[in-house]
Amino acid sequence: MRTSFKWDSGEVSGVWHRPAGGANSGLVLGHGAGSNMNARFLLDIADALASRGIAVVRFNFPYTEAGRRTPDPQPRLEACFRAVASVVSEEIPKLFLGGKSMGGRIASHIVADGFPTRGLVFFGYPLHPPAKPERLRDVHLKVISAPMLFLQGTRDSFATQELLHRTVISLRTAKLVEIEGGDHSFKVPGRAPADVMTELIDAAAQFIAEHEH
Repeated sequence: MRTSFKWDSGEVSGVWHRPAGGANSGLVLGHGAGSNMNARFLLDIADALASRGIAVVRFNFPYTEAGRRTPDPQPRLEACFRAVASVVSEEIPKLFLGGKSMGGRIASHIVADGFPTRGLVFFGYPLHPPAKPERLRDVHLKVISAPMLFLQGTRDSFATQELLHRTVISLRTAKLVEIEGGDHSFKVPGRAPADVMTELIDAAAQFIAEHEH
């Protein structure tokens, strides 16, 4: 169901994916920097999780809503995600946050700042910019007490395996599920995209089931 979310600086579009029999838990899903809420990847995730009894809300960040390609400053991205998650939490108290790449990173920042959640689900966490492993985006993760699930391809240029493993080990509540041969978009040479999506959904659904109580 298409809707909109109002916040102090404007309004953005969103879509609810509600399970037919109702939901005990839900996931707010942010999109990647170069995409929007209608990305096929997010649509497939939302539909698949809803079919398993998990409500999903996907939404646009302000720059996407305005038709721009350059992401907003981080405080504006965080304010938008926080506003959307606050509205969703009124209906779905057992709430998880996450997203694809940038969307997941912004979710982690608002949780690090105190927004309550049952857990974080990262579909390709951008641990560092490509070819710039020295610019790690991990400091704020160390203050998060909520469970975290990292779903990551082993060929992801935004998270080299050595650094990602080191980061996950350093976090008290993190779990890593690797997609062998997958890149940042979870494309695996010689493997059907549907099979990869099933593996991602299985891991995400299991993680949510384990931490929704």
